[in-house]
Amino acid sequence: MTTSIITSDAQALSVAEEIAQKLRQDSPLRDRERRLPHAELDLFSRSGLWAISVPKAFGGAGVSNVTLAKVIARIAQADASLGQIPQNHFYALEVLRVNGSTEQQRRLYGEVLKGQRFGNALAELGTKTAHDRTTRLTRDAEGFRIDGRKFYATGALYAQRIPTSVVDEHGTQHLAFVPANSRGLQVIDDWSGFGQRTTGSGSVVFDNVFVRADDVVPFDSAFERPTPVGPLAQILHAAIDTGIARAAYEDALHFVRTRSRPWVDSGLDKATDDPLTLKSFGHLAIRLHATEALLERAGEYLDRARDDSNADTVAAASIAVAEARAISTEISLAAGTTLFELAGSQATLAEHNLDRHWRNARVHTLHDPVRWKYHAIGNYYLNDTNPPRRGTI
Repeated sequence: MTTSIITSDAQALSVAEEIAQKLRQDSPLRDRERRLPHAELDLFSRSGLWAISVPKAFGGAGVSNVTLAKVIARIAQADASLGQIPQNHFYALEVLRVNGSTEQQRRLYGEVLKGQRFGNALAELGTKTAHDRTTRLTRDAEGFRIDGRKFYATGALYAQRIPTSVVDEHGTQHLAFVPANSRGLQVIDDWSGFGQRTTGSGSVVFDNVFVRADDVVPFDSAFERPTPVGPLAQILHAAIDTGIARAAYEDALHFVRTRSRPWVDSGLDKATDDPLTLKSFGHLAIRLHATEALLERAGEYLDRARDDSNADTVAAASIAVAEARAISTEISLAAGTTLFELAGSQATLAEHNLDRHWRNARVHTLHDPVRWKYHAIGNYYLNDTNPPRRGTI
């Protein structure tokens, strides 16, 4: 099937709205029965949305990070799992933009423009810290070999390439863009989270897997100097949580307006007369609007850091994104909880499946500890201390 080419921010937002309407169909059913969204992902990637961050110089739209965040939030509102699956795809494209050679960029961006999806195989179990890697990259006569095991490999199950963090003999980390059909590579569908159920965030095993030398991109240097790689990763997570919050809020509105009658016992005529319900929606709406505003603001800071990457612009972007990430964590959980409170036990009925919003938020917000973002934000404003450069801030 032909993949569309998106050429502008306005077109990206328009296509995202159109695709979101389609992806929303059967979203509760896919979650309840864990139906893996192969057909939906094909529709999603053929739309051209997976290539919107490809720079204009290589034939892409090169959209702003404001637009990228809005697109992900809109897709996550329609289906939270489908919003998360491309997160590491865009992360890998940013590493490629920052550290790839012109030839690597031309070739790999070209694959994405033709509809190829990149997954990920980054995280590992049993390491001393979340940033340590043990998956080995060893030299081969014609390239390299990879040996190791990864978990929480979101998107790998659906990908044509699996960008993989590997460590060479000198302890230097690289990102290897490994073809998914490589001999010795096994993608295991063992993801069993009670939320984000169809992300395919399972395990990936590399057993003497060959990778070409020109498919290996430096990784460590993306954090040894100021680059937007870290905040780019984080704004996508904030967008996912913002989309989940918006979905829970909209479902809560619909439920109270059409199905729930909590005001009857109070002798009121309609839900809009119930002071407790009004307070709940007022409180929720304010925080949701603040989250969406902070997400857009974070994208603006990130765009400035992309256009002029230095210690100050990247630090400011990291903090702005951390603020959006912190509040989006809180609002996504609060929106799901408020939906429970307003819908009562009906929220957990299978035919409604409204509990999926809280489950999705609870699982996704565990990606990295938001409590450290408050620490970094406070340290930045109080002590003029820039945050560390890494993928979790």
